[in-house]
Amino acid sequence: MSYLADNNEGVQHLLLGNEAIARGALEAGVKVATGYPGTPSSEIMESLSKVAHGRNMYVEWSINEKLAMEVAAAGSFARLRSMCVMKQNGVNVGSDFLLHLALTGTREGMVIIACEDPGAHSSINEGEARMFAGMLEIPLLEPGDFQELKDMVKWAFDLSEEIRNLVMVRSVTRLSHGSGNVKFGKLPEIDTNVDAGFQCDGFILDPDKGAMISMPVNHFHGRLQEKLKKAREIFEDCLFNTYNGVEKPELLIITSSACNLYCKEAIALLGVEDRVGLLKLGTTWPLPPELIKKNLSRTDNIFIVEEVLPIMEGNIKVLAAEMAPEIGVKNFYGKNAGNLPTSGELNPDLVLDALKTILSVEYEDMPESYKKKAQAVALTGAPNRELTFCPGCPHRASFWSIHGALKLDGRKGFVCGDIGCYGLGVLPTGFSTIKALHAMGSGIGVASGFGKLRQFGMDQAVVAVCGDSTFFHAGINGLLNAVHHSSDVTFIVLDNGGTAMTGFQPHPGLTVNAMGDEVPGLDIAAICGSLGIRVEIGDPFDLKGTQETLTELIQDKKGVKVLILRKNCALSPERKNKKDYEMHIDEGICLGENCGCNRLCTRIFRCPGLVWDQERKTSRIDEAICAGCGVCVDICPAEAIKKKEAA
Repeated sequence: MSYLADNNEGVQHLLLGNEAIARGALEAGVKVATGYPGTPSSEIMESLSKVAHGRNMYVEWSINEKLAMEVAAAGSFARLRSMCVMKQNGVNVGSDFLLHLALTGTREGMVIIACEDPGAHSSINEGEARMFAGMLEIPLLEPGDFQELKDMVKWAFDLSEEIRNLVMVRSVTRLSHGSGNVKFGKLPEIDTNVDAGFQCDGFILDPDKGAMISMPVNHFHGRLQEKLKKAREIFEDCLFNTYNGVEKPELLIITSSACNLYCKEAIALLGVEDRVGLLKLGTTWPLPPELIKKNLSRTDNIFIVEEVLPIMEGNIKVLAAEMAPEIGVKNFYGKNAGNLPTSGELNPDLVLDALKTILSVEYEDMPESYKKKAQAVALTGAPNRELTFCPGCPHRASFWSIHGALKLDGRKGFVCGDIGCYGLGVLPTGFSTIKALHAMGSGIGVASGFGKLRQFGMDQAVVAVCGDSTFFHAGINGLLNAVHHSSDVTFIVLDNGGTAMTGFQPHPGLTVNAMGDEVPGLDIAAICGSLGIRVEIGDPFDLKGTQETLTELIQDKKGVKVLILRKNCALSPERKNKKDYEMHIDEGICLGENCGCNRLCTRIFRCPGLVWDQERKTSRIDEAICAGCGVCVDICPAEAIKKKEAA
């Protein structure tokens, strides 16, 4: 059994931040947990799925975030504590339903966990979910360390039930994917006789027994604002809001989330504990005005540290302006003043540099000579490690064929894509094939628009790609739109057998769910075929066959055509550490730069398993990296790359 189910109260475990969030939910007695995979949030649901059966829980990887929120809401309506997990982009996907749910309210506690990605380490944007808390008029909590990740999530369920509405908890990459010691509380007893039920036969406006609807809006909006007012009052004495420092500091830092750790480190390194006070806010929306007033009164100089946009800074300035007759006019430092960047994640060095300037402190983090040497090594000595597909990745083979088919077509065709590993198709590893890259499902959505521009003289071939998980998440909607409007589009589903980018979580195309139970798998080809359109299935490792089929589909201008390229991800349990072929290069045939191909394999195809040997002036196979897929045999015009069946 997972150590997350350890019921020894007071014991400490070293936990990943996302595991701490999962433990907090377990201590709160969560019964329904839903989500959609997305870095940096995925490990929360993975952790809960491991203990679901033992704790009498229901854990679901939903088709998308909107559905995840709807399923979690059903749990709350039936008086079960529920939680919904996603990355920052997912809150946007679910916002349509959330706008209604915030008005209707909840019954049992419901918590939304939004894990954001400042710096976009594994995202195509660093969007802010915090803004949704203001728009939805729901409370926002931001844990400031690993212990708080657990404790605050547990408290969020109590808060939700006290105000009878959902509560958002925000984490960020450096907390979710960092690790720290967490002291465990007690787990509730496992109740196998839960009596869930949706009571809806009372007066229509009765929040306990009536229907769950958001009309009349004036009534429910007023009630929502009363709930937010109650949350604000609770926040005034919240233990997760802490002040450390002298009573009257020269500078007050107000911060939250992972920035709390950055500020602590910067203060300690500069040795300015006697000059700086640190107010760490765990309840960042709505801000508790009396607490803010008390701390703003300590000094005239305020430095606000947060990621990414100056949202808390703006809210604090509004309160400060309203309080000016009582506390006086303040000097603010932060993002709007240019002390900190308004994009990318922060770190202790950035906070330290800002503090040095504000406090006029001399501090040398490293000798100038060492800094210059480090910069020189970084520029000249570090190897170039560009983003690339893994060895044996079916997407590299797919984009090789797509790129070739578009060239053969000769109409300057292009590909519209979206989020997933295959989004790397915009880079040289995908032969720069993708030319439009946006949200999940946007590839076929944008392509459906391009495919209707023939009447305006546009004759370019239009291709869209999406993954199998994305097909169910949002791609199917764009496909329906394209089919209904007879758009001239070739839609390629890159089916690699799971949600590969985030850890192979199951999706509706597979026969297993988040908890390992057997479920019906939905056939993408059958779904597409039911729309009355042409559907082909191919193997991306069959370069010749794929390119021939794709060329034919592109030149068929009779509406939507679908090509499903099926091959499991090279890192999947089915293929990992299993080679189909043993590969080698015949150095007597490979002429490298003197060959007519001019190193096509290492210069253009660029699989990491293929290496250019500078000394021997020939390509070679890196046996430690090569996945043994055999695709490179078909791209070598000199036939110097050889394969044989693996033992």
